[in-house]
Amino acid sequence: MIPSWFRDALAHPVDTGEVTVAGVPIRYRAWGAAGRPGIVFVHGGAAHSRWWDHIAPLYAGGHRAVALDLSGHGDSGHAPRYGHDTWAEQVLAVAADAGITGAPVLVGHSMGGLVCLRAALSYGPELGGVVSVDSVLREEADTPAHVARRQEALRRPRLYPTREEAVARFHPIPEVGRAHRFVVDHLAETSVRAVEGGWTWKFDPLLFGQPRLTMEELFPPDCPVALMRAGDGLPPPEMTAAMHRRLGVSLPVIEIADCGHHVMLDQPLPFVAALDGVFAGWGLSTTPAGRLTPRTDQEA
Repeated sequence: MIPSWFRDALAHPVDTGEVTVAGVPIRYRAWGAAGRPGIVFVHGGAAHSRWWDHIAPLYAGGHRAVALDLSGHGDSGHAPRYGHDTWAEQVLAVAADAGITGAPVLVGHSMGGLVCLRAALSYGPELGGVVSVDSVLREEADTPAHVARRQEALRRPRLYPTREEAVARFHPIPEVGRAHRFVVDHLAETSVRAVEGGWTWKFDPLLFGQPRLTMEELFPPDCPVALMRAGDGLPPPEMTAAMHRRLGVSLPVIEIADCGHHVMLDQPLPFVAALDGVFAGWGLSTTPAGRLTPRTDQEA
């Protein structure tokens, strides 16, 4: 059974756009009218903008909701190097190009949450707030040897002879069996691309070989921050608590129950409700006029 709210979200009118950042084309999708306050949704590592297809449209009633493909992901261009600093620049460039009025709010999952935190640390006064969802920091900085090993391990992307086989092999990592099948099926259909010799995933394997944000780099930014974690997610509670202290977050850590790392796949509507709570805590209105309320009836 596919719920009607999910069908409605995927059927919502969407704009597509592209902005070039440091010579790399960055693609994005946007819902709701331009010229409104905006929310930018940032995917995790090896994911892409379509992971937000069932979430972002729910905020199109009164906002410009935007989801981008970071460089090396989805339909955006590849780059000679990747990092949270350059990805943060891309997020702000997309927010400006997509027609958001005022300071955008950023919502990032996993690696995308770290990109949003980097944006908060570097561009805090330009942001309305940042929500980091089940993001894991490195305890210490990457060494050149660590980077080289990851790059070598991921240098050869998996290749499938047909599109159908690639789609059939898709599954989120880590996988704990709680993701709604209708969401995963949609992601599978939008996560593959044709290359010479077959089909593969829509990400550059070398993106994982880049340095990542560390705990010691965190400090209270000049914008509101909220931290969410999945009940059975990746970051240990102690890590999220340490991030909370170093960032000077005023709101308590929000935990989404009965889900693994991929919160928007396992518990999409509780995740949206939690976001609404964060926005309300910051004095931002998202309901009823600002968000499209999902219908909860189900249809085949």
